[in-house]
Amino acid sequence: MKDLGLDSLDQVGIIMAMEDEFGFEIPDAEAEKLMSPEEIVQYIADKKDVYE
Repeated sequence: MKDLGLDSLDQVGIIMAMEDEFGFEIPDAEAEKLMSPEEIVQYIADKKDVYE
């Protein structure tokens, strides 16, 4: 996220927006690992309940 000029508050905002948009909670331990747009997209794609 730092490559994009984002700080930790921006990351929290992104995680919260994802939770609202896709209807699932992202545990803090998992959220801390999501450091790039690619990792975020992959995390969402791996959640089966997003597509149900």
